[in-house]
Amino acid sequence: MSASSESLSLMSIFALVTFFVMLLTKKFSSKIGQGILLDKDFDKPQAFHKEAIPRCGGIAAIICLIIFFTFYFLIFNEFLTKYFILSFAIFLLGFSDDIKLKINPYYRLILMIIILMFFIFFTSTNIRALDLNFVNLWMENKIFMTLFILLCFLFIINGANLIDGFNGLLTIHLLIINLVLLSINLNNNHEELTMILTSQIVILLTFLLFNFPKATMFLGDSGSYLFGALVAYNIIETNNLNPQVSSFFFCVLLFYLFFEVFFSFFRKLYLGKSPLKPDKNHLHMLMFKFLEKSRKYEDCNYLNSVIINLIYFCLIIPIIFFQENGLVCRYWFFSLLILYMVFYYILYSFEKKQ
Repeated sequence: MSASSESLSLMSIFALVTFFVMLLTKKFSSKIGQGILLDKDFDKPQAFHKEAIPRCGGIAAIICLIIFFTFYFLIFNEFLTKYFILSFAIFLLGFSDDIKLKINPYYRLILMIIILMFFIFFTSTNIRALDLNFVNLWMENKIFMTLFILLCFLFIINGANLIDGFNGLLTIHLLIINLVLLSINLNNNHEELTMILTSQIVILLTFLLFNFPKATMFLGDSGSYLFGALVAYNIIETNNLNPQVSSFFFCVLLFYLFFEVFFSFFRKLYLGKSPLKPDKNHLHMLMFKFLEKSRKYEDCNYLNSVIINLIYFCLIIPIIFFQENGLVCRYWFFSLLILYMVFYYILYSFEKKQ
């Protein structure tokens, strides 16, 4: 049997297994620890549901990933050590919040930094040359490169966690990013990363069946942290394996996750609020309030996710054809940041007038 046939067989079996893992996890999660995984907090800033829903998507995802790593090892005799370490470590951090261990946000951030630093050091994670010469000079310094990679992980993980508030919003967003990465690696015959990306896409698509348009399970912090970390590492690996693709193209792919964290951090500081505490003024929440004025509540939740991701998709599609042109990608990235601020200002002004 050829390698491509083995890969196809593996992913077909894996897709079926993933569905049943999701189904069983959803069925039994509400019974664990007297419903400890049920999200019953309807008063928190990012709560847009009216019934208790299990935060078990992360648990199902890590089980599916462990099954995939096992299948991959048995068939190809190679263990995906780096992905396994990253997945399991970052999952446990998010899971601590899902089971309601009240960890101070500052301590949780410190724990995340420690986990990521250990991962970067022990796996010798690095980034190839970027499209900015002065940054490349700094990247020759091991300490600077480590801090740069750490910031990349922190922005993307926390960005994923921030936008995980509406049915399908984060899941669809990550699917779009991973599908673009898959096309790049598939076209350049990077089989291992192609398989890893396909496994994540299968898990996200299966989870979407349980989260969109009506949610019967949430990813939870364990799931948003897990997939945020994975997409960050997917980007790093794709960047390193495909030097012909501009590093600013990957910045374009991540602009929403990146700027949601960056802009929110400084917005809260300007308003005298803690940057680590959630509020109701993130872009996706303002969009939801805008839609809520004209449609009934049930429609707005998933409609919000569709509109935001449709806008995002339309904004990144043109640049895919210029992914190897660093200058075009650079100007596109900064144009998107300006567009984000303009769009945010319009929605924020509308909210203040109501």
